Amino acid sequence: MKEHDRDLTNSLGLGWFGAISRRLSGRSILSCVRSNLQEAFGPQFVLACCFVVAFEESALWAGSEQPRRDAAMGPLGWAAQTKGGRGGKIVRVTTLAPNGEGSFMEAVKTKGPRIVVFEVGGVIDLSKEKVVITEPYITIAGQTAPSPGITLIRQEVQVQTHDVIIQHLRVRVGEAGHAKKTGWEADGLSTLSGACDVIVDHCSFAWATDENLSVSGKPFVGETPEEWREHTAHRVTYSHNIIAEGLSHSTHRSGEHSKGTLVMDNATGVLLYGNLYANNSQRHPLVKGGAWVTVVNNLIYNPGIQAIGYRLPETLWHGRKFETGRLDIVGNFMRAGPNTQRGLPLLTLEGVGDLETYLSDNINLDREGKAAPICSKNGAAKGDLLICPAHVYWPEGLVALPSERVAEFVYKNAGARPWDRDVVDERIIRQTRESTGRIIDSEQEVGGYPIVEATRERFDPEQWDLEKMVQH
Repeated sequence: MKEHDRDLTNSLGLGWFGAISRRLSGRSILSCVRSNLQEAFGPQFVLACCFVVAFEESALWAGSEQPRRDAAMGPLGWAAQTKGGRGGKIVRVTTLAPNGEGSFMEAVKTKGPRIVVFEVGGVIDLSKEKVVITEPYITIAGQTAPSPGITLIRQEVQVQTHDVIIQHLRVRVGEAGHAKKTGWEADGLSTLSGACDVIVDHCSFAWATDENLSVSGKPFVGETPEEWREHTAHRVTYSHNIIAEGLSHSTHRSGEHSKGTLVMDNATGVLLYGNLYANNSQRHPLVKGGAWVTVVNNLIYNPGIQAIGYRLPETLWHGRKFETGRLDIVGNFMRAGPNTQRGLPLLTLEGVGDLETYLSDNINLDREGKAAPICSKNGAAKGDLLICPAHVYWPEGLVALPSERVAEFVYKNAGARPWDRDVVDERIIRQTRESTGRIIDSEQEVGGYPIVEATRERFDPEQWDLEKMVQH
């Protein structure tokens, strides 16, 4: 190939080819195709092909919205007042190394209001070191990373402070090389005591060996129920997340432990909105004694032996007056899968405490697509299931979607970077649509930890609305 031909092709045609390649999943395959065509037919032929592909792509984009690195945050619920890192300094993550200068861990530990942006994309192997967020006023903006975004593996994230916004991250814990039942028990993400005004939106959690995504904390700090509620996690919103494939017979010391979301005793101000729960055996969520929670417009696929549960455990509350739980369950869609127990209800009351609940416009379908029970009381439960005619716990201004629209809404919007999903999220969405997803015991059953090449791109704050963290 002559030098001037190479220059012409690269500047006019292959630039288009490269741009198009970056928008398609088979980037390395396209590079090989380009190379082979160039070798066999010469640069002019490749140039012509590139213009044809460019024309087709332009026509496709003209009829639809072009991909953008943002997705609208959902209803904020009781966490609406959170500031996150708004107005703070920009902290740039420039390396996939778990620690050191320019690392995600260093960004999290930085003091003061801050917006964490990413100038690198790929996998951050935490090497079993927890990410513990103790410094308040932070926004973690995974949408700023170049494709394929940011995936954290082999450990969990803990939030132990206030005013935290986390968007567009993937957390895939996995067995991390541990043998079965050896006590490797890691959540994907959990809010602990000290956490309040927290929003986790458009993130993806899978392969946890404890819960995938939880609201936790010490439930009995103080003397009164009001003090208990103030000192455990409160005002927490989890919206538009994928919460999937909690590992079943894995490294948890108790054996089977595939769990979605646990909301601990006395947690309040909790909103679970527009999430996909797929292939977890239990806890979609499990709400514990005295907690106040709203569960709205979630898609639950292939729960095992429990979907939504409420349980006040007598052993934990021994000697204390039982507090009544409050739970609004509205506009959710549940569909049984291959691991779902026959006749599984959407809501099950367990334990010894009473629950006030409002149930409206929920769909529960069995494997044959027939209506299944909405609520039930476990045979051993000693509390009362108090079904109320109106909302018992509902954030101001929230408008629920009709349940028949929930599945498509969740397929379109849930998880990290829905405009740029990775192969794991794509598979989970596809298998949920097709009713082929199953509960798994190890990440190795579905391809193991992701392996992707690191990518880099300078973050330009002029291209972003730093108040809402969306592109201009």
